[in-house]
Amino acid sequence: MYNVTLVNQSQEGALRKYSFLTCGIVCSTQIDIDVEGDTIRRVKYTNGCNGNTQGVAALCVGRKVKDVIDMLDGIDCKGRGTSCPDQLARALKQCN
Repeated sequence: MYNVTLVNQSQEGALRKYSFLTCGIVCSTQIDIDVEGDTIRRVKYTNGCNGNTQGVAALCVGRKVKDVIDMLDGIDCKGRGTSCPDQLARALKQCN
């Protein structure tokens, strides 16, 4: 129901780059993710609460995709059923 939509995917060497549109009910509108192997190398949110999204992104860099999914999956914001961190978890589930 609150799924993200993959809008772009590319690869530069071992680095896989993904761009996702969020579901539309959270503050962020897009999430860009770079993954190398099973490790997150970069996360960039477009829009959203700037300090919070920068913080979430910084905490994810260098971590394993599965670990970040486990940490962020299901986080709710204001009873919406999803959140910017949950949207990242949903996006990461599609990064394989």
